[in-house]
Amino acid sequence: MRHDEHTAQRHTHDTHHGHDHGHQHGTGGVSWSTAAQATLHCLTGCAIGEVLGMVIGTALGWGNVPTMVLAIALAFVFGYSLTLRGVLRAGVGFRTAFRVALAADTLSIAVMELIDNGVIALWPSAMDTHLDDALFWGALAASLALAFVVTTPVNRWMIGRGKGHAVVHRYHH
Repeated sequence: MRHDEHTAQRHTHDTHHGHDHGHQHGTGGVSWSTAAQATLHCLTGCAIGEVLGMVIGTALGWGNVPTMVLAIALAFVFGYSLTLRGVLRAGVGFRTAFRVALAADTLSIAVMELIDNGVIALWPSAMDTHLDDALFWGALAASLALAFVVTTPVNRWMIGRGKGHAVVHRYHH
């Protein structure tokens, strides 16, 4: 299908269902609010996975690297799960819903995890803190906030091209 046919088909689909999410070429039609909401959705899953991974790794006495790997893996699992839950509620089969979650969240979560874990790794002494340390929670909060700020424009760009969370909007009626 040619690009202009795909765009026309998407426009017809959105108009038919009574909603136009501003998924135009570029980001001009996508509001920062829409991008921020998509990013907050990913941030929620990432934060749950990050904290749970750190709690589990710390409780098991693991070192920094295995704990970080677990936290990143769980961030993806929880990020995908939140999207999967919403798409499944729309009556979509699991296989299709899983593909939608992968398409919607992979880049967003990857950028968020890169920024989040990069900040933690580079923050002096942050990798050596424990769950009961204020530095642990402060560094985590700062890293997640920075990840949100960096990932929001990425999501805006993706939504503006009909990708990322734009894929999920097709299942909200």
